[in-house]
Amino acid sequence: MKRRDFLKKAGVGAVAASTVFGPVFAQTAPTIRWRLASSFPKSLDTIYGAAEVLTKRVSDLTDGKFQIRAFPAGEIVPAFQVLDAVQQGTVECGHTAMYYYVGKSLTMAFDTSLPFGLTARQQNAWLYYGGGVEAIRDFLSDFNVTNFPGGNTGAQMGGWWRKEVNTVADLKGIKFRIPGIGGQVWARLGMVPQAIPGGEIYQSLERGTIDGAEWVGPYDDEKLGLYKIAKYYYYPGWWEPGPNLSFLVNNDQWKKLPKDYQAAFETAAAEANVRMLANYDAVNPAALQRLLKAGVKLRKFSNEILKAAQKASFDIYEEESGKNPSFKKIYTPWKAFRDDQYRTMAVTELPYEQFAFAGI
Repeated sequence: MKRRDFLKKAGVGAVAASTVFGPVFAQTAPTIRWRLASSFPKSLDTIYGAAEVLTKRVSDLTDGKFQIRAFPAGEIVPAFQVLDAVQQGTVECGHTAMYYYVGKSLTMAFDTSLPFGLTARQQNAWLYYGGGVEAIRDFLSDFNVTNFPGGNTGAQMGGWWRKEVNTVADLKGIKFRIPGIGGQVWARLGMVPQAIPGGEIYQSLERGTIDGAEWVGPYDDEKLGLYKIAKYYYYPGWWEPGPNLSFLVNNDQWKKLPKDYQAAFETAAAEANVRMLANYDAVNPAALQRLLKAGVKLRKFSNEILKAAQKASFDIYEEESGKNPSFKKIYTPWKAFRDDQYRTMAVTELPYEQFAFAGI
C-alpha cells in the first residue's frame, strides 16, 4: 500500500473512531444528579458564585452526564447546617466555611482561617502543598465528609461599627456579628459575639440586635448595605487574613462516583478556588471607592487592640492544644508552617508592599 493511501485510510479510520466511540462513551457513562447546599445567599454573586463555577465546569467536563444543582442558603437547609446536611446525606455536597462549625470542634477552623494566621496565598500553599488538605480530611473522616478548597476572599475588613473604638475598654459590651475563633477572641476582650448568617446581618443591625458586624470586604459589604447603618469601617480583619471556603462531599457518595467524575469534581473545585480570589481582587477596589464617596469612615484598629487580640488568639490555641488532641495534631505543624511563611514573606513580599503601596 502506498504511503499516501495508507495515511488517507488511517485518517478516515480516525474520524470513524471519533464518531463511533465518542457517542458510545457518552452512552455508557452514567448520568448522575447531585444537589449542593450553599451557606451563602445567591445575591452575593462572588462568594455564592464559586458553587456555580463548580457546577458548570463539572457538567462541561463530563459532557453533561454529571449534573450538580446549587441551592442558596435556606432553600434546602439553613446556612449553618450545611455540614450536617452533607454528613447525613440530605445533600451529596455543600459549599461552606468550616469555621461556622467550631461549636463541634475548634479544629474545624483550620480549614477556613485562624486569627493572625495565614494569608490567602499562604493558606493555599498550606492546603495544597503543606499537608493541610490531608490533615483536615483525616479529621473530617469522623464526620463522613471530604473537603476540597473552594474559594478564598483574601484578607477581610474589620467590619462595621456604630462608634469608634480605640482602646480595649471601648469594646466592652459591644454585640458584634462574627463567627469562628475570632468571636471567641473578641469575647475575651469584653465583646459579645453573635453568629448570624450573611443574609440576616442587615436586619439584625437595623433592629439593634447587634451593634456591629463583619462580613467579607467592600464588594460584598456594599451589597449587604451595612454602611447605611454603621458608618465606621475598620481594618484589618485580623481574624480572617486569608479565609478558605470549602466544597464538602459526603464520603459514601464520593466513593460511588466513577474515577473520571471524581477528577472532574476536583478540577472544577480547584478552578472555583482560584477564580473566587481573583474576582474579589478585581471588584473590591471600585466598591471601596463607592463606599468612601457614600460617607463611610475608614478606621484602623489601634495597636493596643491588635496586640490584645493577638495575645488572646494564641492563648486560645495553647489552651485548646492542651485539651483537644485533634486540634494539637494540626496546630503544631500548622504553626511551624505559618512561622516559616512569615519569615520568608517578610523578606520577599513585605518590604516591596510597604514601599510601593505607601506611594498611593
